[in-house]
Amino acid sequence: MKRNIARTTFVIISAVTLSMALASAAYAEDGGSCSTANVAGKWAYTYTGTVIFPTAIPVATVGSFTQDTKGNLAGSQNRSLGGVSAQETITGTVTVNGDCTGTLNANVYQSGQLVRTAVIDLVYDNNRRHLRAIFQSATLPDGTNLPVVITIDGMRITSGHDD
Repeated sequence: MKRNIARTTFVIISAVTLSMALASAAYAEDGGSCSTANVAGKWAYTYTGTVIFPTAIPVATVGSFTQDTKGNLAGSQNRSLGGVSAQETITGTVTVNGDCTGTLNANVYQSGQLVRTAVIDLVYDNNRRHLRAIFQSATLPDGTNLPVVITIDGMRITSGHDD
């Protein structure tokens, strides 16, 4: 019994060590640096979370956007807020840091009318093929801050440059 526990522990530690080494190798494959140009391309994403009005309301979205090499972003999404769906368009700008973190300043429109702005913190991983993000803020056109807890998961579909 003790031999099985020791063997299992060894296998787990070995697997964790190997996965950490592989992750480090993948990050180091290109020096681990990011730029606005090398994260450019077409992306698909989902986001889920909660908008906190007087009560918590669930929100979910599926969408896509294209980001150019200068950080300009344009896209569309289908959003459900408390079960009420809407089609929205998005424009914005992305700033990317060398450590693969970044910030998106987004404008969201319905039928051509601005319905909110958002500031979103981003992290690119998997050699800039995947992104994770969290809303820092969401604001209505009249300046009202919407308390939100929303996370994003995205994947690059096509590159804006040669990988």
